[in-house]
Amino acid sequence: MDSEDETVGAMTEDSNDDEESYGGGGDEDDSDLDDVIMEYDGFMDFDSDDSDEPSSTFHHHYTRSQNYTVLNEDDIRQCQEDDITKISMVLSISRVAAGVLLRHYNWSVSKVNDEWFADEGKVRKTVGLLENDTPLPDAKELTCGICFETYPRDRMSSAACGHPFCVLCWQGYISTSINDGPGCLMLRCPDPSCNAAIGQDMVTNLASNDDKEKYNRYFLRSFVEDNRKTKWCPAPGCDYAVDFIVGGGSYDVTCGCSHSFCWSCSEEAHRPVDCGTVSKWILKNTAESENMNWILANSKPCPKCKRPIEKNQGCMHITCTPPCKFEFCWLCLGAWSEHGERTGGFYACNRYEAAKREGALDDAEKRREMAKNSLERYTHYYERWATNQSSRQRALENLHQMQTVHIEKLSEIQCQPESQLKFIIEAWLQIVECRRVLKWTYAYGYYLHELEHAKKQFFEYLQGEAESGLERLHQCAEKEFQGYLNSGGPSENFNEFRTKLAGLTSVTKNYFENLVQALENGLSDVDSHAVTSKASGSKNPGGSNKGRGSKSKGGGTTTSRLIGPSRNIDDSGHWSCDYCTYANVRSANVCGMCHQTR
Repeated sequence: MDSEDETVGAMTEDSNDDEESYGGGGDEDDSDLDDVIMEYDGFMDFDSDDSDEPSSTFHHHYTRSQNYTVLNEDDIRQCQEDDITKISMVLSISRVAAGVLLRHYNWSVSKVNDEWFADEGKVRKTVGLLENDTPLPDAKELTCGICFETYPRDRMSSAACGHPFCVLCWQGYISTSINDGPGCLMLRCPDPSCNAAIGQDMVTNLASNDDKEKYNRYFLRSFVEDNRKTKWCPAPGCDYAVDFIVGGGSYDVTCGCSHSFCWSCSEEAHRPVDCGTVSKWILKNTAESENMNWILANSKPCPKCKRPIEKNQGCMHITCTPPCKFEFCWLCLGAWSEHGERTGGFYACNRYEAAKREGALDDAEKRREMAKNSLERYTHYYERWATNQSSRQRALENLHQMQTVHIEKLSEIQCQPESQLKFIIEAWLQIVECRRVLKWTYAYGYYLHELEHAKKQFFEYLQGEAESGLERLHQCAEKEFQGYLNSGGPSENFNEFRTKLAGLTSVTKNYFENLVQALENGLSDVDSHAVTSKASGSKNPGGSNKGRGSKSKGGGTTTSRLIGPSRNIDDSGHWSCDYCTYANVRSANVCGMCHQTR
């Protein structure tokens, strides 16, 4: 048997090829460690999308297709000002009028341009922009249209329509509208017959400082909340917004606060599971129906008073609580006075067993059995979903500790620069991402139709392979790492640990790439494989063994796989495993990483 050095060397070459796919290269500045979780791309594919490139001053996130930008408050304000400037210059109108137009059309520059050039008059009438401003009547004193008091002309004010109102009434009108909420952004002239828009300039001139601050806050937030392409980060206390290019790839985004969420449904990131499945799963986890299912599956109603009773231990003799005190058999629900040694004693019931054999159980008992089976199935998937969620949280904590404490300590012990220890951070980032994906695959599996046996088997195979690979990676990154962290000095086999951890990271990444791709394609490989098998069977009625297994030259059996192309031996004399892409030495017949037969 060949030495492990050849295998280690092959793994090193393979892991170096994939180095850019992790969190970053080895030449990054050490100060970037704190931000690496925000910039990590997991095992996402990288597509190109050069459209609508945001300003370089904003915080970019280069995931899959660079399809979103994280904006802080200054970025939002700058985007808002840029859009107002565009509309003002193209339509030759004031910035105040441009702001009114953009708010009306939900901050869509293209929509404003299309509507304006299609019918300018209609847009002006709808939005409340007059072609020519009407000044106040030329008189020394004017009557206010709200309080009907007479004031000097310099104490009166009006919108573009020229309807005069006193400053006090204007202030009260604007203040009341602002305190009523964001509707103040679409303010109109107080005259009931007038539709003239009240611009931001009048609010700035007439409102109090507190009201101006509220108005400006509404104005800023409207750019995010009314905009089809922008949303606030749903994390508690986060003030970042995300500008998203629809159709640019995955909907999973990572905010500047490190919170990952789905831009489409605002739930936590759940690729490769669709938003509908996630919505059903979350609703099921919180629905009252599961409580009723538990009651139905784990309790029985008293035959007399109908109150539900849970039996968690003891014999079959049940006595209901006062004031009922009815005594009955737990199995058949018959009166205990009719039971005894002849019916099976205290721990059995011949009547129940006979009825069960004859299929004569009543509807309530059948419903109870169905509810119990349904509850057990749900519990199976929920426990694994919750376990991976808690494992991911612990992995995040370990990652933070690794970035802030352990890397520096390990650098001193092993006498290696921190830039050479990035492979450990990359491994933990992969663990965090894989735990997230694995968690949601259990929600996917719960809603996978029971009758689709082939798809279910294929899904469980992919999920099992990915999970076992992740467990090996997690154990290496957690348990084996501690040995080098607690050592008194440099370890001779630390480079072997580096190679092993980097190789496991690469292998686990490939496992999850296959899993994600298969689920996003709806497990279509199963259907295409079935069609291919049917076609092969029709062409070979004599019973060809294609698709099941065929004899190789060496007498062994080679099996065809549902995924992954076959890989030949490369120039260096290594063969790449079809399952995990690990580079094995030529003489090996079993993959050194996933233990699959060649």
